[in-house]
Amino acid sequence: MPDIKHFDTDVVLDQVVSLFWQRGADTTGIAEIVEKTGLSRSSLYATFGGKAQLHAAALGRYLERQSRPVFDALTADTRGVPAIAAFFERLVAARCSGEHARWGCLVTNTHATTGGDLPEIREILNRHHDALQAAMRTALETARADGQLRTDLDVDAAAEALALQAYAVNLRSRAGAEAAVLLAGVRAVLDGFTTTEER
Repeated sequence: MPDIKHFDTDVVLDQVVSLFWQRGADTTGIAEIVEKTGLSRSSLYATFGGKAQLHAAALGRYLERQSRPVFDALTADTRGVPAIAAFFERLVAARCSGEHARWGCLVTNTHATTGGDLPEIREILNRHHDALQAAMRTALETARADGQLRTDLDVDAAAEALALQAYAVNLRSRAGAEAAVLLAGVRAVLDGFTTTEER
């Protein structure tokens, strides 16, 4: 007779996301996961595989629940540079205050750990980066069509720079950087992209 799961895998994944996001997957042991979820080691392994597979599942859930809605909102925003500025304002606010203040970003945190070397995790990190960069590129293309950008700006390189800026905000906020400092850095980058009239 097959083993019947008496728990909600979505609830468990949400608990693991919270644990890995706040504490870091590398520094979180299986015993802590067992305590957080209330599941046995055997149930965790049977459902998700090893810790690397659990980390990958948590990252995938974070991408779909936390990151992708924000990227989609930026893509749909037709204001150009003001849309990008608003994206960063919301990001800094989320990283420096509220429920998840100073947790950084689960994806960005994983980039800085050895977990990012695992193929199943690397694939999700790349998917996240591609989605972030694509959203930035769409906003920049809208800005260019509206005459907001320098005519010589390489939009692909600028989108990459903005994606890297988002990672920097995530890491520096986790380290305790103040919101005003982070926003000043973002403004300096955006000022380098825009025409004099837009500043």
